[in-house]
Amino acid sequence: ISPSPATAAKNTHKPSFVSDKVSVDRNILLYFKSQLSDDPHGALRSWDNTSANICHWQGVTCSKRQRHRVIALDLRSMGLVGQVPPSISNLSFLTDIDLSDNHLQGPIPHEIGGLTRLRKLNLSMNSFDGEIPATLSSCSILEEISLWNNSLTGEIPANLSQCFHLQFIHFSSNKLRGRIPPSFGELPALQALILSGNNLDGNIPDSLGTASSLRYVNLGQNYLTGEIPSKLANSQSLEELVLPYNSLSGRIPPKLLNSSSLLELDLACNNFTGPIPTVHTMSLPLLSLSLGENSLSGSIPPSLANCSSLVTLDLGENNLIGSIPDSLGTLYLKELDVSVNYLSGLVPHSIYNMSTLTFLDMGNNSFAGKIPSDIGFLLPSINTLVLQANRFEGLVPVSLANASSLEVLDLGVNSFHGLIPELGSLTMLQELDIGVNHFEEHNWGPLSSLTNCSNLIKLLLDDNKFNGRLPESIGNFSTNMQWLWFSRNKFSGSIPSSIGRLKSLTVLLADQNMLTGSIPSTIGNLYNLGSLSLARNNLTGLIPSSLGNLYQLEELYLDHNQLEGTIPSSLEGCKNLLILNMSSNSLDGNMPIELFKVSSLSRGLDLSYNHISGSIPSQAGSLINLCQLYLSGNLLSGEIPSSLGQCVLLQSLRLDGNFLEGSIPDSFNNLKGIEKMDLSRNQLSGLIPSFFESYTSLQYLNLSFNDFSGPVPTGSLFDNGAEIYLEGNKMLCTLTVMPGLKACMTSNSRGKRISYMLKIVVPLGVASLFSLSCLFWLFCIKRRRQSQKIYISNKKLKKVSYADIAKGTNQFSPQNLVGVGHFGTVYKAALDVVVLPAAIKVFNLEQRGALKSFFDECEILKRIRHRNLVRLITLCSSVDHNGKDFKALVFEYMPNGSLDKWIHPATDGERPLSLGQRISIAMDVAYALDYLHNRCAPALVHCDLKPSNVLLDYDMTAHVSDFGLTKFLYASSSVRHSSSSMLYGANGSIGYIAPEYAMSMSSTTEGDVYSYGVLLLEMLTGKRPTDETFQDGLNLHKFVYSAYPERINEIVDPTLLQEVSSNDSDSEGQHSPDAWMHYCIIPLVKVGLLCSMESPRQRIKMGDVCNEVAGIKDDYLMSLRSREHNSY
Repeated sequence: ISPSPATAAKNTHKPSFVSDKVSVDRNILLYFKSQLSDDPHGALRSWDNTSANICHWQGVTCSKRQRHRVIALDLRSMGLVGQVPPSISNLSFLTDIDLSDNHLQGPIPHEIGGLTRLRKLNLSMNSFDGEIPATLSSCSILEEISLWNNSLTGEIPANLSQCFHLQFIHFSSNKLRGRIPPSFGELPALQALILSGNNLDGNIPDSLGTASSLRYVNLGQNYLTGEIPSKLANSQSLEELVLPYNSLSGRIPPKLLNSSSLLELDLACNNFTGPIPTVHTMSLPLLSLSLGENSLSGSIPPSLANCSSLVTLDLGENNLIGSIPDSLGTLYLKELDVSVNYLSGLVPHSIYNMSTLTFLDMGNNSFAGKIPSDIGFLLPSINTLVLQANRFEGLVPVSLANASSLEVLDLGVNSFHGLIPELGSLTMLQELDIGVNHFEEHNWGPLSSLTNCSNLIKLLLDDNKFNGRLPESIGNFSTNMQWLWFSRNKFSGSIPSSIGRLKSLTVLLADQNMLTGSIPSTIGNLYNLGSLSLARNNLTGLIPSSLGNLYQLEELYLDHNQLEGTIPSSLEGCKNLLILNMSSNSLDGNMPIELFKVSSLSRGLDLSYNHISGSIPSQAGSLINLCQLYLSGNLLSGEIPSSLGQCVLLQSLRLDGNFLEGSIPDSFNNLKGIEKMDLSRNQLSGLIPSFFESYTSLQYLNLSFNDFSGPVPTGSLFDNGAEIYLEGNKMLCTLTVMPGLKACMTSNSRGKRISYMLKIVVPLGVASLFSLSCLFWLFCIKRRRQSQKIYISNKKLKKVSYADIAKGTNQFSPQNLVGVGHFGTVYKAALDVVVLPAAIKVFNLEQRGALKSFFDECEILKRIRHRNLVRLITLCSSVDHNGKDFKALVFEYMPNGSLDKWIHPATDGERPLSLGQRISIAMDVAYALDYLHNRCAPALVHCDLKPSNVLLDYDMTAHVSDFGLTKFLYASSSVRHSSSSMLYGANGSIGYIAPEYAMSMSSTTEGDVYSYGVLLLEMLTGKRPTDETFQDGLNLHKFVYSAYPERINEIVDPTLLQEVSSNDSDSEGQHSPDAWMHYCIIPLVKVGLLCSMESPRQRIKMGDVCNEVAGIKDDYLMSLRSREHNSY
């Protein structure tokens, strides 16, 4: 049958029409190819004019119905480089575009919105920038859009909600800002919304909970705030809710943990508070629950075991208390993290019996007890086991050698003892931390088996009792070894040269041992080393020049050894060095100028206390990023180079104890940020520069024992109480009153005044005026003496004699006796030089050490000034009526006596301390210690904090006293230990001395923190640490800890408990007795326990103590205001 003419005409025209459309698509694709600057894999080699059928081109799919029309473009992971041209929108039949995982850049063409047939758009893993085109809303049948891992900016177009068929939105890992469009909740087909890793802010739209198909929501790593919307928490379709790393707050909705659809809930790294909700529903499908790094409180609910499908449970880094519920052991967990909380007690055996566990982290809590001896068999699949910073004790089980999958084993900061089992069978082991325990090994022993652990990269043995020699076999450790920590042990002998074979090492710490011999030159082979500390040993010989090969080295500590010779100029090769400490050795020669070419030096350069000679190189000024420069106690001569003024970031400069001469360079005017400067004990001369007056940050200036002359500059620095030391400069004078310095007056000026008076005043007038002047002068002197503030640092002390003190104390009458101490006696006195009563501490110089205590206390008191430290008025250094030496210190009198007398009254019926007073005293003492530890330079350690050394003034403000045992805390990077350092060993009072002092001669700030913790617990319980009931290893800390927190009312001071119970016992809410217990007493007990931990590393810092106690006081005061408001 022949076709009709019309049909024939139609068939005749069709090939031409199709050819035109094919030509259009071909040209568009070829133009697309031309816009690419690189096709490294030749993926588009087939795209050329010689190829007849574009449907056979790589990545191109054509329509089956509309032949030769391109409907899909799949060029993912081809390494293409270039831009997407706007003409791609002319491929009008396109339904799928996948250009992901390339190197495409530039903006996304807004013309792409013209592809009305488009269903899937994937441009992820490229470098697109600019905003998301709002024209995409025209792609009305769009189902999936993936733009993640680009550099897109701007806000998310709200009109995307017009794409009613959208099921999948993935915009993560861009730079999007603004809020999440609430209209997304109106998308009826939306199943997944992934917006993580952007800069989105605001609240989570409540409307998302109304999207009935929504199964997966990931909004993590943004800046979202507010609470989780209730509608979202009640969603019946939601299976995964991932919201970590935001600023979300409030309480976790209970509905979330009782959802019948939720499989994964990740709320980690937010600001959620309150307790973990109870799980009421049985057999929930939840597989993963991550609540770590929030501020959740309360105990772990046993009902979490109702989530019977749970595989991952992360509760780490919260404020959880109590113990781990035994019921959790019924789960088949693979990962359990309860680290960094306040959990305590014994770990239930059921936890160790979860054979499915691969990850268990219980670190940084207060768990106690022993590890099961068969743990290696109970946890056959364990991969990571972290128990560090707890109270575990006993031996390390030998069975751990059977946990063949173990990669990370962290037992650090506990009380384990004995020998280390052979763990060489753990061939997968990567990290082993047994530091800060009581392990003992002689001559390396079973540790040698660790050379079989071919994957070991971190080995921490620090702060134990290991001794003996480091063997040459140390070089047989894994070539992947990165960390070796041997610090604070008793290793002896020389450093094995074989250590140079561990070429992957980044950290090598062997300080504070008893190592001898020279530093092996093979250490210079450790090219990846970033930190090297061999300080505080007995190393001798030369510093090897091979250390200059360590071009990645950032920290080098060789201080406090017996190294000799010159500083190697090869250290110029350490191009990344941040801090260098070679102090307290026997180094000599000149400082190599090459050392000052290490421009990266910023944190500090300490060459003090050696025998270095010559001048300070002018090249020192090239260290423009340096913060600390210590060259004290050497043999340096010549002038201070003016180039040092270029080091404008200097905060601390110590050049004392040398033979420097000349004047202070004018360029020092540039050191505006300097805080401490010591140029004392040199031969410097000239005027003290006036630019010191403009220094706003300077806290300590020591120019003593030089040859400075002329007037001392006036200005805020010299009047504001900063520590200024100018003694030993005989030619200095002062325009104001300063102790030890003469006034700047000349005979010429005095003569001119007299001549002037004689010329203008008649003889009778002269006599009258002279008389009036004398009276006026006496009146001014008296007035100035009354109003002058007394500071030892740079104010004139009031003079007081032995006779004044004898008279003021009624000849040291027993009625004036306040107390008796180890080195002297304290009297109450009325002195003419002060208005208020004073406390006189008279030293018993016949007592051994009393004279030294007097001078030490003077040295301390002249450096400190704080409202919570007892204030020194003056001192007396004279002879008594028998001609014997007499030493006394005059303090402000504290009428309310010592804290000890208030905690332990001598008779019944005396008024006890109130809760508010106890909180205020705790805060006062904390502020005082924080000042000594963190605000003094050098830092100070009190060493004898106890209630009898805390005095109370008229309004019960606490003042810490008795600085006879206080010691300067010099860092290893500053100065050699001197007579005022801590070589005298630990002192203090029984019961308040930190336990580590029994094994160490060093006093530390952590020791003061321990004493503070004991004092605080004593204040709250009314029990002395030396109470006779504390026997057989029981002490005040353990006594309180055994009742914390559930039974605190059983151990609290009865007078305090009576106050809490009697105050508005019918009240409710924040000002109820229970609230006082919960918000005030229990938190104070917690601070006391944290301060008095047995391990120094587990104790909190005094700065943190101040913040905690201040917060407790705020809660207490808020409670009082609330009570007053309600009663009104």
